[in-house]
Amino acid sequence: MKMRYLLLVGVLASSAAMAQADVSEPQDILTKDGMVNITWQQPDSYRDIKAGSDIQSRFEKRLFNALTASLNKQAEQVLKTGQSLELTVTNLDLAGDMRPTFGATANDLRVVKNIYPPRISFSYKLLSDGKVMVAGTENLSDMNFLGGIQSGHQKAFHYEAKMLDKWLEQMVKTVY
Repeated sequence: MKMRYLLLVGVLASSAAMAQADVSEPQDILTKDGMVNITWQQPDSYRDIKAGSDIQSRFEKRLFNALTASLNKQAEQVLKTGQSLELTVTNLDLAGDMRPTFGATANDLRVVKNIYPPRISFSYKLLSDGKVMVAGTENLSDMNFLGGIQSGHQKAFHYEAKMLDKWLEQMVKTVY
């Protein structure tokens, strides 16, 4: 009887260990909107994309889709017909810093100050009819993200989207 019990415990423990090994495999996420394709490479290793009061996976999906849609909106204005943009993001640090709150709430708070600028690292390809026109890597940071006139109503991930839009506009100017 003891032997069967020990065998059962051993089988269950090894099954749990194998299931744990399968879960730990890093996953890339692909988002596409119009002219823009973005591969979010191993987002679990990004510097800071922490959710404050949301489920982390839902927050990441909203973040990645919002940045892709925003960059596509800019791409539609500056790219020509038949062109597309592919990015592979390797690191992202949202504007601000997550701070734990104390008291009755379990939510963290993102504190946005000049000393916590948005940052993103990626490689890119600008394609025209499927052929690579220009390719490269970027490490963007906007140290003046709080400078200038701020509108009262800002879209989600405003600072990061603005940084990417500005980069795309400058990159296209150097190509033409």
